[in-house]
Amino acid sequence: MTPSRRPRIVIVGGGFGGLACASALGGAEADVLVLDRRNHSLFTPLLYQVATAALSPSDIAEPIRKALGRHRNIRVALAEVTGVDAVAKVVRVKEGEDVPYDHLILATGSDYNYFGNDDWRSHAPGLKTVNEARVIRQRLLLSYEQAEATEDPDRRRALLTHVVIGGGPTGVEMAGSMVELGREMIARDFRRIRPEDLRVVLVEAAPRLLLAFPEDLARYAQDYLERHRVEVKLNCAVKDMDAESVTTAEGVIPTGCIVWGAGVRGSEAAQWLDVPAGKGNRLLVRPDLSVEGRPDVYALGDTAAAMDEDGTPLPALAQVAKQQGQHLGRALRAKIENGTPLPPFTFRNRGNTAVVGRNAAIFDFGKRKLKGRIAWYLWALVHVYLLVNAQKRVLVTVQWLWSYMTRQPGARIIDETPPQVVPAASPALGETLREVSAKG
Repeated sequence: MTPSRRPRIVIVGGGFGGLACASALGGAEADVLVLDRRNHSLFTPLLYQVATAALSPSDIAEPIRKALGRHRNIRVALAEVTGVDAVAKVVRVKEGEDVPYDHLILATGSDYNYFGNDDWRSHAPGLKTVNEARVIRQRLLLSYEQAEATEDPDRRRALLTHVVIGGGPTGVEMAGSMVELGREMIARDFRRIRPEDLRVVLVEAAPRLLLAFPEDLARYAQDYLERHRVEVKLNCAVKDMDAESVTTAEGVIPTGCIVWGAGVRGSEAAQWLDVPAGKGNRLLVRPDLSVEGRPDVYALGDTAAAMDEDGTPLPALAQVAKQQGQHLGRALRAKIENGTPLPPFTFRNRGNTAVVGRNAAIFDFGKRKLKGRIAWYLWALVHVYLLVNAQKRVLVTVQWLWSYMTRQPGARIIDETPPQVVPAASPALGETLREVSAKG
């Protein structure tokens, strides 16, 4: 690096970790480029509410350019990364020229793990993107409409049976929200189907729900769901599925909508770098978040297999990614401007939470635990606070207050052209990457 050229920092991924890191580097003596195959940052913990028509996608999504636009040293490009040459120190993209870097930060998140059954994805979308949430919402709302119209009782029963696979926070939140959506909407707006016709089945291969939570909180969540007529099937693995049914160890369940939440795995970042991956295909990192064997390459959030001070793997949570991004951004800034060595990252646990239903949530702070209405209020406050800006906080708060008072979801739109579960397209990078490459 010559004295006349500022360091080039490339951040791959505009999620919690990437956005926090970029914000911390705003105004630094470095040129920062953020690459993402989507143009928006998404608050994924509330994506299930988009899928169940409680919120609109725009309520929880923010264009990356808007979020970072005030920082003149940061540029944003729409791109799909296909590889990294750590020797030449360039990032390879699907369409466009290679992007050179001095420091590379991989914050590429995770995807759902279908355990070798990738053909199931089209039948059972997960909850990682706006497109997947829209697919689920479309299928849910259509199942009510088709059930209202059919004369066949068996067909009606199948259409009003919805299956959620996976008993983690996503599965529990989704099952509880589906029951609330269906029963309230059917009771008010439909004439031929009844709330008691709705059947929501939560399938989990493990012996209990919410394995990351204490057993008493998991039991509270299961009891709540079962009181609200969610069928919880434990020790029940999925064997097969198609568009209209799920086959488990207990038999075949005809269904009108399937949702997947049974596990996640890291992105292809380890394959890009040609290094061994840790558990869940996550990159092995040192305490300062640098990747083992790859100088000047760092990993954040679900991409990184980072450890706590006691050697426990850090969970794949938004708060972990955000704290890591803020830490690394500040540390790199100090290194570039003052030559300060990168300090190790220390995670400060703010608690783990999941909402189960109306006025019901759980919160695990380690030594302290909360459940019920108070936990639900705290869950709402925390999630509103974590939204990307004041505008989103106001929008979501108003939507929630209205839905709470009226018991009516406000985003019940069925598109004329149903969305499909397909990989995101990646347009060419154009002038942005050519200009960045020219600087090298």
